[in-house]
Parts: sequence; C-alpha cells; structure tokens
Amino acid sequence: MKTSKDEHIAKSLKAHRKRELKRFYIILGFLIIAFISMVFDIATGPAWLKPGEVVEAIFAQFTQEEIDSTTMAIVWDLRLPIALMALVVGAALGVGGAEIQTLLNNPMASPYTLGLAAAAGFGASLVIAFGTADISLLWAVPVGAFIMTMLSACVLFGFASLRRFDSSTLVLVGIALLFLFQSMLSLVQFLSSPEISQLILFWLFGSLQKSNWTNLPVVAIISAFCISFLLLDSWKLTALRLGEQRAKAMGVNLNTLRLRTLFFVSVMTATAISFVGVIGFIGLVAPHIARTLVGEDQRFFLPVSMFCGAAFLSIASVLSKVIIPGALFPVGIVTSFVGVPFFFWIILSKRKGLC
Repeated sequence: MKTSKDEHIAKSLKAHRKRELKRFYIILGFLIIAFISMVFDIATGPAWLKPGEVVEAIFAQFTQEEIDSTTMAIVWDLRLPIALMALVVGAALGVGGAEIQTLLNNPMASPYTLGLAAAAGFGASLVIAFGTADISLLWAVPVGAFIMTMLSACVLFGFASLRRFDSSTLVLVGIALLFLFQSMLSLVQFLSSPEISQLILFWLFGSLQKSNWTNLPVVAIISAFCISFLLLDSWKLTALRLGEQRAKAMGVNLNTLRLRTLFFVSVMTATAISFVGVIGFIGLVAPHIARTLVGEDQRFFLPVSMFCGAAFLSIASVLSKVIIPGALFPVGIVTSFVGVPFFFWIILSKRKGLC
C-alpha cells in the first residue's frame, strides 16, 4: 500500500511539474509574440522598413554597428517609443482587467466597468474645453485625466471599505459612476465648440502617437511598480477565487486585499489611459485568454494576462497603420473592431461548453 501511495504521489508531482512547465512555455510564447509584433510595429509606417533593419537598429546602440542615420532616427526617435508604449499600456490594461475580474469574481468586470475610463475621459475633456492654466496640453490633459480617475477610485475605495459590502455591490457602484461620468462628458462636449468637441472625441478614441521618451518612462515605471505589488499578493488573490468564505478561513483579510488591489489597479490604469486615451476590450479579452490557457493560479494568470495584453495592443497598433495605407486609425477603434468578434467567440464557446 505504501509503495502504491508513493507512486501515486510521484505521478501527481510529475503531472504538476508538467503543467507548470507548459504554463512557462505559454508565458514565453506570448513574450515572443509581443516582441515580434513590436518589430513589425516599428517597421510599418509612411516609410516602411524591413524587420531585419529594425532589429539591427534596435541593437546597434549596444553592438556599435554602423547603421544608416535616417533608419536610426526613424526607429529610435519616432517609432520605438510608440511601439514600447503599446506594450506597456497593453500590459497594464491586461493586468488591471485580470485583477478586477479576480477581485469582483465577475468575468465581465474591467477598469472600464468600474467607471475609471469614463472618469479619465471627463477629466481630459475638462482640460481640453476650459483651458490648461498655461501648462502644455501634452501634460495638462494626462494630469486632468489622472486626477479625475483617482477621484472616481476614491469613491470605490470608500464603498469597498464599508462592512457587509460585497463584490456584486461594488460592480453596481462602478456602473453608476460609469453613467455619471459619461453624462458629464456628454455635457462638456455639448457646451463646447465643434473644434473643441472634435479634440475631445479624438482623445476618447485612444491614440499612441503622442508617446515619446519623456512620458514612456512615467507609464513604464508606475506600471512595473504596481504589477510587482500585485504579484506579491498572488497567493491571496488565488485564494479569493475559491470564494470569499474560504479565503477568510485561510486568513485573508478581504477588506485590506480589496482596497490594496483597487489602489494599484486604479493608479496603473489611470496612468496608462491618461497618456493614450480610452482603449477598450484589452482588460476584458486578455484575462479571458489567460484564464483559458493557464487557469486561475495568479502566479501564471497575471504574467499571461500581462503579455497577452501587451501583444494584443501591439498587434492593434500594427493594424491601425496597415488597414488603409497612408491613413492612421486611432488604435482604440481597432481594438474594438478586433475585440468585439473575439468577445462574441468567447461567449459562444462558453455556451457550447455548457450544452
């Protein structure tokens, strides 16, 4: 009996290691896809470059190879910050959606469901419509969007800290905030001139084109900081997926976990969308793909959501430049066009699984 039991344990451990190795390969696969997409993102544009030239130009700074100065200028000064911003913002939105879905136990939840994106749009519209107090629009608009997003998050923090306040009620509060800020945004557009209203609308579409070496480090550092702290709570968040009662029995302080997670997701999401505008569906689609591939274990779920979101937005950035050669589509429109059919596919596949 003991030998049989030992064999069963050994077989279970082997199967577990095999699953973990498979999950590592999935993470590596998305990382490779994200890098390849970044190369093509840099290569596409009014002046098309070969992928090989892009790779050589990227590594020329480290290998000291002689590369054409025009190619170096296009890659390093113009396109590389935009391509990297697509990866960073996609990763932030993917992780943000994954954590909100985990926290609220709702597959339809995302930072946008909680009204954070609508708050950012309202903050940006106020700055565009009523002036910047002699501050450059490049910084005033992101600051306005960030402040309003954090005010929305503070309302969520207040409700989340109440006793006997469950996740489903927090979703209702988020939806209420979503409609509130969308209504106020519509009011600002209604009161603005057609030119100002057009500027607001373009910001709401979402665009990576204003990314540069000044604002990219801000988004990257804050996103890396928040994701690192979220990864430290991976065990507690995995326990939460077993149910709130079981998580409490395991010693997880749900109020503290809920507030901390909401804080990091809010700061990360607010920073990302304040510089690039409203980009939807990544926070919904990336976690669904990650959950299908690696399950609910946050040690793997978070990295896969991160790299899947990065790859998704990077691919959308490429598509925004090749749909109509010479015309540049706002990337937020492209993510919606790609995301909606994919989302329908997710819903239908789950429905088939239940039949």
